[in-house]
Amino acid sequence: MLLLEAHHVKHYVQDRLLLDVDQLQIHQNDRIGLVGRNGSGKTTLLQILAKKISPEEGVVIQHTQCELLPQFKRTDTTKSGGEVTQEYIQKALVKDPELLLADEPTTNLDTDHIEWLEKKLREWQGAFIIVSHDREFLDALCTTIWEINEGKIREYTGNYSDYVKQKEVERHQAQLAYEKYEKKKKQLEEALKLKEKKAERATKTPKRVSESEVRGTKPYFAKKQKKLQKTAKAIETRLEKLEKVEKVKELPPLKMNLPNAETFKNRIIFRVEDVTGMIGERVLWSKASFHVRGGDKLAIIGPNGSGKTTLVKKIINQEPGITLSPSVKIGYFSQNLNILDVEKSIIENVQSSSKQNDTLIRTVLARMHFFRDDVYKPVGVLSGGERVKVALAKLFLSDINTLILDEPTNFLDTESVEALESLLKEYEGSVIFVSHDRRFIENIATRILVIRNQKIKLFEGTYQQYKHAQLQKTRDTAKDKRLLLETKISEVLSRLSIEPSEELEMEFQKLLKEKRELDTIE
Repeated sequence: MLLLEAHHVKHYVQDRLLLDVDQLQIHQNDRIGLVGRNGSGKTTLLQILAKKISPEEGVVIQHTQCELLPQFKRTDTTKSGGEVTQEYIQKALVKDPELLLADEPTTNLDTDHIEWLEKKLREWQGAFIIVSHDREFLDALCTTIWEINEGKIREYTGNYSDYVKQKEVERHQAQLAYEKYEKKKKQLEEALKLKEKKAERATKTPKRVSESEVRGTKPYFAKKQKKLQKTAKAIETRLEKLEKVEKVKELPPLKMNLPNAETFKNRIIFRVEDVTGMIGERVLWSKASFHVRGGDKLAIIGPNGSGKTTLVKKIINQEPGITLSPSVKIGYFSQNLNILDVEKSIIENVQSSSKQNDTLIRTVLARMHFFRDDVYKPVGVLSGGERVKVALAKLFLSDINTLILDEPTNFLDTESVEALESLLKEYEGSVIFVSHDRRFIENIATRILVIRNQKIKLFEGTYQQYKHAQLQKTRDTAKDKRLLLETKISEVLSRLSIEPSEELEMEFQKLLKEKRELDTIE
């Protein structure tokens, strides 16, 4: 059943053609993830499909109830951003639309609530289009990916990981096409040079030949030269008509000079000893102790309000109980982006705090998709997402050896998140970061620090290992509860056989329900 269709949609931003979509169709049970760079038109497309704005050309036909969950949530001083987002989602789902258009629905949600939303949407019967930079979220929910690039939409079958694999195949094919083009071009250029040389030689008088003989051979050589020139011209035409194939961009490896590298790697760079987290009278976490070594990639995770940012600030301010090694040089990324000078260009901002050479600076900026003359743009004209990328690049290239990042992937599109990941994977310094992006944590972290239930616990291992350990713990707990329930059920059954009562029957049914719920965990 067709829920929505769009035909010949064109939409401009000033004189730039933002969207140029020939045809779109959304059917019952479609689960679509919409991806593309910041500013590519994802939010605008959702608003057009929801009929909140009209395209300059084309038509949108809705065959069913359609609900838009907007990106920019209202501010409510009495509630957290996560609570407001949750409220919006609940209200949208209660309306039970057949088609939901959700723009960054995981904004401000912590991992627990992202997983709650995942479960809600997995069980939900309607169709949806979701804009999200959370790749784990897209993997869990989507069966189709739409990619917006230069106004056009390309459809890929499968979830986000399937889309990435298909893009890699496309990249490989583009590389083969480029190599084939280069080989053909070289062959034609060499053939052209050869024919031109032969044509040139055809005009020269052969040695040891008399003048009368030369006069007799002139028409032959002129004819031969003309033929060779004609062949050369044909090769030249083929060269001109040869369809140009662009070279696939390769990412050059990074080799950075980190300060104090020799006294830093694998050594304890700071200790936290018996540190408590408080906000006024409220205890965030009771006394905690742990240490970090040079080169660690430590993820700090936990629900909103558990004290992740408070811990980060305590480390930066070296509060009592926290000792840093003299070899440590910290760089801190926060959402206010106060390290940027909006009057200066991208490259000037980065150079101002870097001791790295210009080649490396340009390499890192290219990794963050600032190519060639892009680097001369003033920061003041950049979008929010682009400014985040500049701030991260500036910090990354500063004269530091320890990065502390608070929610670095907020406002970044998936391509930029993956670019940041590639930088952090190759970075030889330490990275301490707060994030709710599960794929990002999985790809970067070597250790996990969890703040939950007013306690700090350190897990030695990756996020995947941590999740596996948590699942095993849940299963073990469920197993113990199950044994206890089975004992209680046996007791109630024997009592029911002796003295049946409504009260005992209700207790028996309640115990059975609890057992069924536990069976789903195991």
